[in-house]
Amino acid sequence: MSNSAKKSSFGSRFGYIMVAAGAAIGLGNIWKFPYLAYGGGGGAFVAVYIILCIVLGHPVVEMETAVGRYAKTNCIDAYGAVNKKWKFVGVVNVICTVLIDMYYIIVSGYVLKYAVDFLIGTDFGSDKAAFYNNFISKPVEPLIWSGILMAITVILLSFGITEIVEKVTKVIMPLLFVLLITCGIWALFISEGAIDGLKFYLIPDFSKFTWKAFADACVQVMFSVGIGWAIFTTLGASVSDSNNIRKDSMWVTICDTCVALTAGFVIIPSVVGSGKEMTAGPSLIFLAMTDIFAKFPGGRFIGFFFFTALIFAVMSTYFTILEIPVKCVEEKLKMSHKKATVLTALVIMVGGALCSLSQGSGILSGVKMPWWSYGSGLVYYNIYDWADCLSGYILLPLGCLLTTFYCWKVWGFKGYEKELTNDGKYGKLSLYNRIVMTVVVPALTIIVLLNCFGFIK
Repeated sequence: MSNSAKKSSFGSRFGYIMVAAGAAIGLGNIWKFPYLAYGGGGGAFVAVYIILCIVLGHPVVEMETAVGRYAKTNCIDAYGAVNKKWKFVGVVNVICTVLIDMYYIIVSGYVLKYAVDFLIGTDFGSDKAAFYNNFISKPVEPLIWSGILMAITVILLSFGITEIVEKVTKVIMPLLFVLLITCGIWALFISEGAIDGLKFYLIPDFSKFTWKAFADACVQVMFSVGIGWAIFTTLGASVSDSNNIRKDSMWVTICDTCVALTAGFVIIPSVVGSGKEMTAGPSLIFLAMTDIFAKFPGGRFIGFFFFTALIFAVMSTYFTILEIPVKCVEEKLKMSHKKATVLTALVIMVGGALCSLSQGSGILSGVKMPWWSYGSGLVYYNIYDWADCLSGYILLPLGCLLTTFYCWKVWGFKGYEKELTNDGKYGKLSLYNRIVMTVVVPALTIIVLLNCFGFIK
């Protein structure tokens, strides 16, 4: 390995796993998984989700990591290491990540605000929706909170993903598990109907599980595990040549799945037990959970714990998803890592401002962007929702599909196997592995794309 590669390597295997798992674990696990599980038949969705993590999440984590370690460069050039014509796969991944970065930092700012509000005892009022909508409609305040989080991330990231970020994440990730489990136990003990919610979450009801629910489960695995947007390609560039990618990828997938399942354990019993409605997206945590905490004994304390846990999830993810475009800017424009980090952060904050101002009754809320759906024709979304839809339902599955095709067709099974298994040290590609790569993953990504355009209901 070259000196530069050695300098960029993670300090330990545990450090890499925590950073990689932290990159995968984010708000999608907390606010989206519980809602989808609730609407998809509870335990039925959970069972399918776990299977998809095995046949979709884990294999693509392996492939992306192998591509990154083999090339040891930014994600665009990584896909050109075998064939320069395939750099476009990395471009697709970077576009997807930048779009996610833009709206993710804005919602992350909401999390920080609510954590501080719980800490200082802010009165959310009787109408939690009015408080939330009034906040997100403000032109400046949401950007201030987002800017604070971005500044913290930039300061830490400027020292390198394998330096301070590794040390911070090794503390953040265990604390995240502890805080989430604490919130879940607290909810079970103080909410009368929480046990009913827990039963619903654990007992499968396949009568509510549709093809759309299946497609949603696939998307959730992509977003939650972090595949299709170059997370593991970027981190893989800093993975030691001696690491067992197969085993490391397994632990990353397990950690992410455990957090998603724990989030369901916290949120579904809490919401069902309180008689509240399971709503989609940010409103699940900023409306439903805030209302629930207001009625809990010690609700201020547990609310602060809950949103603190979310901040940990946010930061553990943002360290890496910001590093993805930063690495490209650094190497393509040949500038220092610190300058590339600041420049990339400024561009993303500008895009984030557009997303923020399109929310609620913001000054850009009237700006609508077209989206085509089979059977419905053109529908229109605000900037935030359009960016979310494009990145999550088209670019993510497209990134997974192209990565899979790249590994078995462009790179070839032999070349890929050599990098993945350390030239046979950690086994061989089995028939199962080949079927997953050539049939299962492509089929699942195509189902997601068909669902996105309304061909699957």
